[in-house]
Amino acid sequence: MTALTLDARGTRAPFWFWGMAGFGVLWNLFGIYQFIGTLTPAGRAAMAAGMTAAQAQVYFSLPTWMTVVFAIGVFGGLLGSLALSARRAAAMPVLAVSLLGYLALFAGDVYFGVFDAMPGQLAILAFVVVVAAALLVTARAARSRALLR
Repeated sequence: MTALTLDARGTRAPFWFWGMAGFGVLWNLFGIYQFIGTLTPAGRAAMAAGMTAAQAQVYFSLPTWMTVVFAIGVFGGLLGSLALSARRAAAMPVLAVSLLGYLALFAGDVYFGVFDAMPGQLAILAFVVVVAAALLVTARAARSRALLR
């Protein structure tokens, strides 16, 4: 008698898995576009044009580590989503690091007064954190259902 084993190579992934993986890739590509915009002089000038002087002062005085954790969040999110799309178990730790990056960004925004200066940023970054957490939950659910290898 042979034992049945669930193996990611033979298990068909459900629609919710592919939907979240695809969404994660597209979402994080958009995030990288946003991130790169914060690094270019033209992007920074465009952002400053839509801010009050006080908002620009807060935003442009943020320490470098805030840029680093933003990069960790967004690039980790893309790599994790690509790993999820490829049904790789590495998606889980990579998405966990991405979530930690976004949580550090959120904490920094609270500490440095970004949300006080730009209240709309709270909703945006809260949504980003929720998406990062949802991607991690998706990876965890996929692992528990033997969808990852």
